[in-house]
Amino acid sequence: MKVSVIIPVYNEKEYISKTIKAVKALDFVNFEKEIIVIDDGSNDGTPEILKSESGIKIILSAKNFGKGHALKLGLAQASGDIIAIQDADLEYNPLDLIKSVALIANNNVQMVFGSRMKGNNPIGHWRYYLGNLLISFLVNLFFNSHLSDIETGHKVFLKSIINNIDFKEKGFGFEVEITAKILRKKIITTEVPISYSPRKFNQGKKIKWLDGLEAIWLIIKYRFIKI
Repeated sequence: MKVSVIIPVYNEKEYISKTIKAVKALDFVNFEKEIIVIDDGSNDGTPEILKSESGIKIILSAKNFGKGHALKLGLAQASGDIIAIQDADLEYNPLDLIKSVALIANNNVQMVFGSRMKGNNPIGHWRYYLGNLLISFLVNLFFNSHLSDIETGHKVFLKSIINNIDFKEKGFGFEVEITAKILRKKIITTEVPISYSPRKFNQGKKIKWLDGLEAIWLIIKYRFIKI
């Protein structure tokens, strides 16, 4: 059995080496581990840093397409039985991946969402906090689910559950898309509390309020289109 840790990255030269080091140190008991880093057209020197790293798979995109596009490239290369997504900026603690992988390995669970709402975490920017509450409420309303943090970047799942899913979204809309399509397939999901250290925009945070509006549209779209 193997865990594939996928790390999408865009302009994170200050964090990427620390993130890779932290992921390399993770011990998924009884699992092999592969690390796949997808650079989404960074122009700040991140690709040069990645080229100096060893023991990881590196995918370099010629231009910036978006997080969803980077994740699709990573998923196509992943050989693990379990997929674990880790953002490159260390807002999410890589150590939390261990308990999510263990939940899938030892229980009848197919996908784990790491919830920032259930952990003892700072709110961050109040607009995005409220926006996430609204998006999560709408997903639960439309898909009859009980998730508290749809937009979380901490998602761990069996690779087999996405084998027949064609992902379309190139940007942050991937978070809604994968959630909606998983829920429509009646995949067994659960949530775990995770630690979260929100960044400010002057520290490199990239999601914008327009991404929230897009998420609302995508909830409606993926509730009713054929998958």
